Amino acid sequence: MVKNPFACGECRLILSDGVDQCPRHPSSKVSSDWQGYVIIRNPERSEVAKRLEIDVPGTYALKVIIGG
Repeated sequence: MVKNPFACGECRLILSDGVDQCPRHPSSKVSSDWQGYVIIRNPERSEVAKRLEIDVPGTYALKVIIGG
């Protein structure tokens, strides 16, 4: 069974395998329960990045579900 990597609940950054804490938001919850992803290379020129309020290049989940 393949397990999804974690994604940050704050910025939706998809973390590298084995990483369970967001480097940008260390106190934010992370989850392996996320849906869809987008790769942003040049946020200044990307309409998708503007809509998702992303200003740093990276791979982001479209939706992160944080369990209670």
